[in-house]
Amino acid sequence: MADLLLPLPGPQDDTVSACFVLVDLVGSTAMAQTLSLPNYMALMQDFVQLMVLSFEARGGQVLQHQGDAVLAWWPAQHAAQACAAAHDAHGRAARLQLAAQLGQTLQLRAGVSVGPVLMGMVGGQLSAYGLPVNYAKRLCDAARAGETLICDEVRRRLPEHLTWPCAPLALQGFGSDCMAHHLLPETPAEARMKVD
Repeated sequence: MADLLLPLPGPQDDTVSACFVLVDLVGSTAMAQTLSLPNYMALMQDFVQLMVLSFEARGGQVLQHQGDAVLAWWPAQHAAQACAAAHDAHGRAARLQLAAQLGQTLQLRAGVSVGPVLMGMVGGQLSAYGLPVNYAKRLCDAARAGETLICDEVRRRLPEHLTWPCAPLALQGFGSDCMAHHLLPETPAEARMKVD
């Protein structure tokens, strides 16, 4: 019997430093209860397609989506594009035509993290494994509607972006003293242009 078992994979050193954006649609359960099933399905399809195209337009690659949550990644050196995509996602979702036609207003929350992961194919789809994936999920869960939370390391990579520190967060699996930052929609240069 033992000789029928596949060997466990050996140590892997093919880690990739990646930046992850997870967006989640707020209030989708209420929408599912309010809308007819065909309308709800059409809205979710339009929403996911919009997020995929939006992330890809900023150089990202969508790894997976489940219902109303979409996860995408960028190489870590492109964290600025990832943050811009997370910011854009809020406005794009709010302007989705089908949602307006169905009398719905879409709001997102988003989490952005960066760090080393292993990537590989699972069931014919690219997947990522490592703490940054889980961290993006926890940050997204902690964000309020319309908000993007980024981890400390993302903040260090974006000195030109405006951020606001959060109170320490208690994120499941990451302890009770996680530092995160609110990603604000403008860089200092953009803010100065509005004043001038």
